Amino acid sequence: MDIQFKGKRALVTGAGKGIGRAIAMKLALCGAETVAISRTQADLDSLKAESPSIETHVIDLSVWSSAKKALEALGHFDLLVNNAGVSRIAPFTEVTEEDFDYVFNTNFKALFNVSQVVAKSMKEKKSGGAIVHLSSAASKQGLNNHAVYCSTKGAVDSLTMVMALELGPHKVTFEILLISFFLEGWGGGYKKQLKRFICSIFL
Repeated sequence: MDIQFKGKRALVTGAGKGIGRAIAMKLALCGAETVAISRTQADLDSLKAESPSIETHVIDLSVWSSAKKALEALGHFDLLVNNAGVSRIAPFTEVTEEDFDYVFNTNFKALFNVSQVVAKSMKEKKSGGAIVHLSSAASKQGLNNHAVYCSTKGAVDSLTMVMALELGPHKVTFEILLISFFLEGWGGGYKKQLKRFICSIFL
């Protein structure tokens, strides 16, 4: 299927590696003016070398005020892909405040902030648009030692439904992708758990 995004601006978070990187490269290949965000310069440098048309920016999305300012300076977008995410593995009873803040600030608070900036512009310009949130099957199926991670993905799912209700009338569409296991980036470390995870899904 021939998909074209010529004339559209797309923003991809967590675009330095893994799924986010692949999405950014595909969007650029399909003609979108693609802007990639990561907090790791080396990852963006290699992305730029591989796909020179992509515009890259180092932004720490976990810091609300500075991230918001940087995002607003990037201008209007027609498409947003919220991919940035992290995890900390620990039993529920051993999770620290630092663990909680690190995962929650990146997986949910940052997504909320980025979405707010982009959606506000879509609404004000009456241009419509599309916002895609990469969530996880972990929002529906718990994982041992991933209490905060699973919680953030559940929060993302709920937020997306609210955003769709409020912004749908403004021609902004939403998609949630419930990713399970992938073999790129840090997801490659879960190969041994894949079969057990699949067998534990209720439906």
